[in-house]
Amino acid sequence: MAKKLSKKELVVFLNEKASLYESPNFITTDPIQIPHLFSIKEDIEISGFLTATISWGNRKSILKNAHKLISLMGNSPYDFVMEHTDTQLDNLEGFVHRTFNAVDLRCFITALKHMYTKYNDLESFFALYKEEKHLQGAIHEFKKEFFSIPHPQRSTKHVSDPTKNSAAKRINMFLRWMIRSNEAGVDFGLWKTLSSAQLSCPLDVHSGNVARKLGLLKRKQNDGKALYELDTQLRKLDPKDPVKYDYALFGLGVFEKF
Repeated sequence: MAKKLSKKELVVFLNEKASLYESPNFITTDPIQIPHLFSIKEDIEISGFLTATISWGNRKSILKNAHKLISLMGNSPYDFVMEHTDTQLDNLEGFVHRTFNAVDLRCFITALKHMYTKYNDLESFFALYKEEKHLQGAIHEFKKEFFSIPHPQRSTKHVSDPTKNSAAKRINMFLRWMIRSNEAGVDFGLWKTLSSAQLSCPLDVHSGNVARKLGLLKRKQNDGKALYELDTQLRKLDPKDPVKYDYALFGLGVFEKF
């Protein structure tokens, strides 16, 4: 049925679903609830980035471990990043979420301190490398700079690189959180130097499957090429805010088993 929808019907259908799921009720089941615990920009950025980094697998497990991670940082992410001692880093021992462990967390804390020391905030870095229609090149540059300090090689796998044909789901989700308007009370709209028009859909198994059923995506793998294909189609539906449809695709997949 969905594949028979005209473009006009598809826009109406997806707009309705996007409006339905982009509401404060969405927060209660989503990892975005973690950065919503904070009001200071840097705390929102850091808690959001770290939470997005571990956002794969069972959602209850993601939320449990994200809360634990924030607790280990004394519920003050920015202060911890900028002022931590070696002893405090040692106290992270034992943290684990799937393949992301205390070694990786220590690395990410020190890398974040490097980013904030050099660029003042994460927005400034992404703004340096933004392109008119997307931020995938900026993500590539971010990974290079993030791991420009001494680091365990194992930790690099936890930041995806679009130039390696990755859909970079988690970091694209983080960018959505930071950039999209907070008008609906879900995303934050913190980064004013970047635009919703530059965002890419956080492509995962749920949004990918729904996009295929709706005829928005033909490629079978959820990789960088699939993301480009989906982005191209979503920009035709709403060039100014294509990633609002992430709510529709994800909601249809997770909550409606579309």
